[in-house]
Amino acid sequence: MATPPCRPDCSRLVWIYILLGALGNIRAEQIRYSVREELEKGSAVGNIAKDLGLEPGKLAERGVRIVSRGKTQLFALNPRSGSLVTAGRIDREELCDRSPKCMANLEILLEDEVKILGIEVEIIDVNDNAPSFGTWQREIKVAESEIPGTRFPLPEAFDPDVGVNSLQGYQLSSNSHFSLDVQSGVDGIKYPELVLERALDREEEAVHHLVLTAFDGGDPVRSGTATIQVTLVDTNDNAPVFTQPEYHVSVKENLPVGTLLLTIKATDPDEGANGEVTYSFRNVRDKTSQLFQLNSVSGDITVLGELDYEDSGFYDIDVEAHDGPGLRARSKVLVTVLDVNDNAPEVTVTSLSSSVQETSSPGIVIALFNMHDSDSGENGLVTCSIPDNLPFRLEKIYGNYHRLLIHRTLDREEVSEYNITITATDQGTPPLSTETYISLQVVDINDNPPTFVHTSYSAYIPENNPRGASILSVTAQDPDSGENAQVIYSLTEVTIQGAPLSSYVSINSNTGVLYALCSFDYEQFQDLQLLVTARDNGNPPLSSNVSFSLFVLDQNDNVPEILYPALPSDGSTGVELTPRSAEPGYLVTKVVAVDKDSGQNAWLSYHLLKASEPGLFSVGLHTGEVRTARTLLDRDALKQSLVVAVQDHGRPPLSTTVTLTIAVSHNIPDILADLGSINIPTDPDDSDLTLYLVVAVAVVSCIFLAFVIVLLALRLRHWHSARLLQAAGSGLSSMPTSHFVGVDGIQAFLQTYSHEVSLTADSGKSHLIFPQPNYADTLISQESCGKSDPLLVSQDFLETKGDPNLLKQAPPNTDWRFSQAQRPGTSGSQNGDETGTWPNNQFDTEMLQAMILASASEAADGSSTLGGGAGTMGLSARYGPQFTLQHVPDYRQNVYIPGSNATLTNAAGKRDGKAPAGGNGNKKKSGKKEKK
Repeated sequence: MATPPCRPDCSRLVWIYILLGALGNIRAEQIRYSVREELEKGSAVGNIAKDLGLEPGKLAERGVRIVSRGKTQLFALNPRSGSLVTAGRIDREELCDRSPKCMANLEILLEDEVKILGIEVEIIDVNDNAPSFGTWQREIKVAESEIPGTRFPLPEAFDPDVGVNSLQGYQLSSNSHFSLDVQSGVDGIKYPELVLERALDREEEAVHHLVLTAFDGGDPVRSGTATIQVTLVDTNDNAPVFTQPEYHVSVKENLPVGTLLLTIKATDPDEGANGEVTYSFRNVRDKTSQLFQLNSVSGDITVLGELDYEDSGFYDIDVEAHDGPGLRARSKVLVTVLDVNDNAPEVTVTSLSSSVQETSSPGIVIALFNMHDSDSGENGLVTCSIPDNLPFRLEKIYGNYHRLLIHRTLDREEVSEYNITITATDQGTPPLSTETYISLQVVDINDNPPTFVHTSYSAYIPENNPRGASILSVTAQDPDSGENAQVIYSLTEVTIQGAPLSSYVSINSNTGVLYALCSFDYEQFQDLQLLVTARDNGNPPLSSNVSFSLFVLDQNDNVPEILYPALPSDGSTGVELTPRSAEPGYLVTKVVAVDKDSGQNAWLSYHLLKASEPGLFSVGLHTGEVRTARTLLDRDALKQSLVVAVQDHGRPPLSTTVTLTIAVSHNIPDILADLGSINIPTDPDDSDLTLYLVVAVAVVSCIFLAFVIVLLALRLRHWHSARLLQAAGSGLSSMPTSHFVGVDGIQAFLQTYSHEVSLTADSGKSHLIFPQPNYADTLISQESCGKSDPLLVSQDFLETKGDPNLLKQAPPNTDWRFSQAQRPGTSGSQNGDETGTWPNNQFDTEMLQAMILASASEAADGSSTLGGGAGTMGLSARYGPQFTLQHVPDYRQNVYIPGSNATLTNAAGKRDGKAPAGGNGNKKKSGKKEKK
């Protein structure tokens, strides 16, 4: 039951303990020292390290330093001893004037803890100043009629020291007429007075010289003297009297210079010079004489200098009035200076970080600063602020010390630099403010990969481009800075058609410009798919990719290529056959061509440039089909030559030509008889090829000459064996060979070789001349130009009467086989390989060769069964029954089989004494050859 009454007392005790603890913490923040003035620089004041609980050598490591607001620094820290020492000589009188206590305040910053400690140092006065008089000489005029006991004021001495070191008393030199009396005022100031002890007699001594000495109580004692000159004058029995014993005035500190403060007034009832009053300052100090001015005649006191409340808020001015003979009166003027808000706050930054990483967490200290306003009262209360849109905040830590902290996470890509404005504002009327600017750089980290401007890139480049041509420039942007934003471009290496990508395209690693390293060919590939990588130079590096499509544009760089009729590889000339009974629109053949280009560059059109019989044939513009335009007449020539141009639609267009030879007849024998005289006209437009043809003929001639020389050497070697042969006869003059037609209805090719055999009578040697074949095309292929077949072959013949072994047929000669162009096939229907040649089939060729030989042997006996019936030689399958062997001459009488040294002769013809068929037509020509 006794417990409840005790609870209030216990609560009070708890609160008392808490209050005492708080007071202890407050006292712990203040450290007090004392030091005498005028000590040498570096004199010890107190052991800061010991009072802070730190080791002396770790003050600099802990960032302990003195912070100030721009005033003269009186103290410094000794980092070795950890002591607070004087930064120079300290003059207490200059610092605190005549204040009884002189205290100096400073702050110590513990930078590692961001903590401020206040230190209060008391400056102890020493006797370093002697008393001094305002003037070293004073003249006092005394009427000779003055009675003893009259007092005359003497000049006071001033000692800036305080306490026992200040002015303590006066002494007067010994004399018989005057004595010294010292009075003390209510303010404690001692006023010396001269007291007349004996009556004066001007006639006995007109001037008295006295020495007034002022001394202080220091150790040692210091003193000052003034000379007093007493001049005896006529009687002046009234001294001036002030209207007020003290004058009070209050003024604002911003009062303009020259403003009248007040006017003092003293009166003297005497007349003449004894009643003329003048005014002056007593005990004039330098500071007073610089701020105020007294008119000695009118007594007006005006402002001479600028008043500053922060320097001094109160002035005590002693004034006196004296008449002509020298009687004086004293008074005081008390000036109170009122504070106005004329000082803007001051901001002193004591610690600052100029840069911070963008990943810094909130709460990091950016700056530590102090605010101070020299005004007093509300004019000296200061608040600070920063803009609300900044990711920072202010925090007050001690007194007027604040620190600037990071409030939100920073991002350099959004803001790379902050210009923070700290505004300090007082509470005066009107308020004054000061702005302090802090520049903070946000240090970049590599947190952003390069980003391409586009999600994908594509470019077009024409084929046959020059090497090193610029294709396209890709651009990637990195919002980071410095090396983190330096972008390096590269291509992902892949293989294209067996070759690395680096052999086709390269990229400038700095600019991102892609270059073509080779000349592209649209016919090789039409597009390239690349992967471009942009990588920054950060640590670790970041990268991104983008796809790049390069499309090759086709150019008209390929001439049309003739697939059919193809240029034969063995030197023969293809001939198309057309019956005279063909109706208009009859399909004779078809020119088949292709263009390796694409699009419009590969769109081919066919034109008939030249025809031996204009209007007889027409060529399809887009199909290339050669058809009869009208009915064939008897007057139309057997041999028709057409020059067909194949042209593409490129810009500029390219074209090529092909010459077609068409044989027109009712029957095959007429065609075979006249094929030897087919002359293929030369296109006059092919003048550009003349030079190449001349060079080709010259090369062939040189090869032929070399071959003849070698052949002659071989013939000489076999000379003896050749003499064993005898002449076989003189009936052989010339013969046409190697005629072939189509089999089983397939389009036939005809090849004419003008094989001429020239023999001299009773000669054992015979010369077989094989001229180069005439091609149906106007342009000679490269294989034909390089062919080195001999044009002249020497062959010995022997009579075969006695030696039957000599009549044995030699094996087939491979030169007699059909060439690629001689193989049957429908116009435009043959599918060749890449080189345009048809595949060889040796079995079919030898079979056809055997069939022709068998037909030639059976023709004379009327028993030929080759092809479509007896006596047709296989021609009726295409041309019908009108082409029978009854119209065909008997070629057995003079047939030469390649690879054999025997000839087939018509025995019946010899018996009947008839000349061989086929030899009559060329007899005249052979005679010309013999003459040559």
